[in-house]
Amino acid sequence: MKIIPYKDVYDPTLLQPVPRAPYRREIGIEGALPFTGADLWTAYELSWLDPKGKPRVAMATFVVPVDSPNLIESKSFKLYLNSFNQTPVESVEALRDILSKDLGSACGAPVGVEILPPGDFPDAQIEEMDGEVIDETDVEIQDYRPNPGYLSTGHSPAEETLVSNLLKTNCPLTGQPDWAGIQIRYSGPRIDRAGLLKYIVSLRRHGGFHEHCVESIFMDILKRCRPDRLTVYARYTRRGGLDINPFRTNCGEKLPRNVRTARQ
Repeated sequence: MKIIPYKDVYDPTLLQPVPRAPYRREIGIEGALPFTGADLWTAYELSWLDPKGKPRVAMATFVVPVDSPNLIESKSFKLYLNSFNQTPVESVEALRDILSKDLGSACGAPVGVEILPPGDFPDAQIEEMDGEVIDETDVEIQDYRPNPGYLSTGHSPAEETLVSNLLKTNCPLTGQPDWAGIQIRYSGPRIDRAGLLKYIVSLRRHGGFHEHCVESIFMDILKRCRPDRLTVYARYTRRGGLDINPFRTNCGEKLPRNVRTARQ
């Protein structure tokens, strides 16, 4: 058995930035971004010591802007948060300031931070993404590598929100499975649902960071289906006490409320 040491004293050097630009170039994004949005993170395992040495616990949410030069590798984020476990912090406000400073430095842009103490836990709601679930569409699937060729449209216009709970991708570093629900809201030529579902399932063996996967899905739909308006939003199940929920839109939609789904 391999034992991996965890630091339990504050260490911001644990954060590992990952540049966004190289992957974006691979999917045809150069210069101005074709979308706005953010990566919405939820931390369920945040703990530290108060000035008297008593442990405190909380949940936290983080909003990383889509135009930040870097994302943060999720395991490094977990290790960084765990480094507060035996670290005295003066107050919740002081902790928020530390998190904002360190995460902003790693991402290269301001990161929104909210800390939810136990007294506010009842406000943490569970809610499914709205839209029509397409998972019962009758399709035969034997292709589990990314295949945007499944995407097609008809001639009639549509304005709809479609949801699937069958998205699975894999961590590019460890190969561990990453499970998600995905919401696609668009207006334009009607997207063939069978083809869309086959495309989503074709990502099942794809390795990529959550943020990169959602941007790839956005660009594939944009190029193949040519919608006038498009929003792609995925909520990945938590791993290591963190969930990551990338949101991308080209029509100025506001960020959704960071409300977790039942699987999260």
